[in-house]
Amino acid sequence: MNSNEQTRSGHVVVGVDTHKHVHVAAVMDTIGGILSTLTIPTETGGFQQLSDWVASYGQVLAFGVEGTGSYSATLASFLRRRGHEVI
Repeated sequence: MNSNEQTRSGHVVVGVDTHKHVHVAAVMDTIGGILSTLTIPTETGGFQQLSDWVASYGQVLAFGVEGTGSYSATLASFLRRRGHEVI
């Protein structure tokens, strides 16, 4: 098994840095390697884009969202309503 196969468990975690007009997300493998990043607008269409994008990387274990109030409250609610763990 090569090192790439070892890091590809099919499970990912997502970190989201939240701002007033855009959020920036990074999808990571289970050992913390960043696979990709995405910038989305802070509205439902952007949240759906994030959800669709991250699903293409595998099973999402959790979303780590910078604060779950203020700028990130709507995103956190969107993700929880879709069954995701939000930390």
